[in-house]
Amino acid sequence: MKNSKKLRALTGLQPTGNLHIGNYFGSMKPLLDMTKDHDVVLMVADYHALTSVKDRDILRKNILNIVRDYLAVGFDPKQIILFRQSDNPDHVELGWIFNCLVTIPFLMQAHAYKDKIAKNLEPNAGLFTYPMLMASDIVLYNTDIVPVGEDQRQHIEYTREVVNKFNGNYGELFKTPKEMIMKTVGVVPGTDGQKMSKSYNNTIPLFSERDEIQKAVMSIVTDSSGDKPENVYAIHKLFMTGREQELERLYEENHGRYKILKEALVEEIDSFITPLRAKRKDISDALIHEVLEDGVEKAKEVSNETMQKVRKMIGISI
Repeated sequence: MKNSKKLRALTGLQPTGNLHIGNYFGSMKPLLDMTKDHDVVLMVADYHALTSVKDRDILRKNILNIVRDYLAVGFDPKQIILFRQSDNPDHVELGWIFNCLVTIPFLMQAHAYKDKIAKNLEPNAGLFTYPMLMASDIVLYNTDIVPVGEDQRQHIEYTREVVNKFNGNYGELFKTPKEMIMKTVGVVPGTDGQKMSKSYNNTIPLFSERDEIQKAVMSIVTDSSGDKPENVYAIHKLFMTGREQELERLYEENHGRYKILKEALVEEIDSFITPLRAKRKDISDALIHEVLEDGVEKAKEVSNETMQKVRKMIGISI
C-alpha cells in the first residue's frame, strides 16, 4: 500500500460511546466511498478518547465496538489499513515533537478546546494538546486528504501550520494535507438541532433497534414557523440520496404534518440500519483482535519509515 500512486485518505473516530448516524454520514461513508480509488487509513483514536473517558472497562468495550462498527458498515480490512492508535507508539512520539514546535497561545485558540471549556469539561493537558496528536495521526501516513465534519476544519488547519513549522525548521518532509468536507453532511443535526454529538446526548445511534429509532426521531425539535421541519428534513435527505424528487413530494404533500414526516423518517432509518445491525451481531471479539493485529503491522510499515526520517532530521538519531 505504501508504494501506491493513489492519494491517501485518513480518518479516525474516538471510542467514547456508541456511534451515531452523524459519524456515519459525516466521516465513515465519505471514507467508505473513497476506498475504490484511494488508499485508506482508518484509525481507532483511543488515546484521544482518554481526554474524556476515565472508566477502563467502558473504554475497552468501546474499542471493540467501534471496530465492530467499522466492519459492519462495510470496511474491508484486507483493502485498507485499520488499526488502533495506541498500538502504534509513533503517534505519541511525533505528537510530543509537534508540541515542542507550537506555542501555548496558538493552542489556546482551538475552537474545540474553547468549546469544551465553556461546557465546564475538565481542562486536562491532553485536551489542550489534542490538535498536535491529531496532526501526528495525519502526517505519519503521508496523508493527502482527511474527511472531517465542518467543526473539525480547524484541526486540519492546525496540522498544516505545524507541518509548515517543521518543514521550515528542519527541512521539507511532510505533506500539507487537505480537509474533505462534503457540503451536504458537513454538520449532521442532532435531535435538539445542534450538531449531532455524543457529548450533547442528541444522537440517533447507528445500530439502534427500531424502538430506539422511533424514540429518537419523535424527539427531534421542529420549528412550526418554517415551510418544513428543517432538522427532520436535513436528516431525511441523508437517507434519500438519489430520491430527492420523492423526498420533496413527501414534504409537500404533508406540509405541517410533522408526525407523518417523522414516521416516514423512522421507516427510512430502520430500513437502512436493519441489515447493518444483523451483520454487526455476527462479528466476534476474536475477529476484531485479529483485524487489529494485522492492521497495526501495516500501519507501522508506513509510520516507522516516517519516524526514522523525523529522528534523523531533528537530531535524535546519532
